[in-house]
Amino acid sequence: MSEERLIGIVDDDASLRRSLGNLLGSTGFNVETFASAEAFLAADRAETMAALVLDVRMPGMSGVELLVELARRSSRLPVVVLTAHGDEDVRKQCFRAGALAFLTKPFQAKDLLDAIEQATRGD
Repeated sequence: MSEERLIGIVDDDASLRRSLGNLLGSTGFNVETFASAEAFLAADRAETMAALVLDVRMPGMSGVELLVELARRSSRLPVVVLTAHGDEDVRKQCFRAGALAFLTKPFQAKDLLDAIEQATRGD
């Protein structure tokens, strides 16, 4: 599996994980999905991925808490946040914690793909 094209998806919604995986897979990305922030951390895969797509509100550790933990670990993993709860405070918290992009659900596929392309280019 090519690490430069490997995208992680962390979302507690199985159907969204599946549809995001299909979308990203159809554009040439490899995808690994996780049902929770804890599962992502336990897999210890952050350093092998080109980018992460992350939900904010999940049972257990939130997406914002995962962003903070990744920063604490000095991770350089680019993160694109997806949320149905896109209030300004949450948006600011995500960017302060290191998110590269913040998209609200429902989102346009092109917007997500553009954010992933930007994340994997490393600009």
